Amino acid sequence: MANREGHDKQKATVLVADDDPQLLRLVARNLELAGYYVITAMDGQEALDLLAATSPDLAILDIMMPRLDGFTVCRRAREFSFVPILLLTARGQDHDKIRGFEAGADDYLTKPFSVGELLARVRAILRRTQEPLPHEQGNHAQLTVRDLTIDSAQRLVKRGERELVLTPIEYRLLALLAQNAGRVITHDLLLERIWGEDYIGETHLLQVSINRLRHKLEDDPAHPRYLLTKTGIGYLLATE
Repeated sequence: MANREGHDKQKATVLVADDDPQLLRLVARNLELAGYYVITAMDGQEALDLLAATSPDLAILDIMMPRLDGFTVCRRAREFSFVPILLLTARGQDHDKIRGFEAGADDYLTKPFSVGELLARVRAILRRTQEPLPHEQGNHAQLTVRDLTIDSAQRLVKRGERELVLTPIEYRLLALLAQNAGRVITHDLLLERIWGEDYIGETHLLQVSINRLRHKLEDDPAHPRYLLTKTGIGYLLATE
């Protein structure tokens, strides 16, 4: 197991957890060759412990692991960490993707995958969780919509005096809707801007993230007053 202390601080740190030693070595080696600092775990409990101890920039979790599965690790990690989480799922198991997003994952990659696919997904996740949104550039460091305040300098969201504890995906989704408050943004545009063009059409993943966001934002998620649905079109953040 690698020790993070003393490593090159310019490198992004990636935690990889999988109980298949051959796959674990393959993924770790290729991430290292691509310039990342890699920490590995072979079961879910070890992965959870390392998430708490090392605060990596990204976690890659296999779903089927001993001691704790990937869903459980993801759900428990969200109690203390906002690290982007990439889940490795079986091909064709759409319910695993939805369950993963409900647990707080940010993305998924289906097995079997190529090294190129993996590295492209890692780059995309780190880019979209670290690069500033348009409203965060220049002097526009804060957005206010009704009693919602989005402070980009701290990546902090408040409704009134209450802080909303959001994952990176939830934060970017709310910030994008706030940028366009009062206007409907289509499903495909949200998917493209938040996840990437490869996700256009996967509206079920967007629905899961919107539902999670509503449970953190709304007084009554079943009857939202902020995040409104335009059936068959998209979503908007209501201004009144």
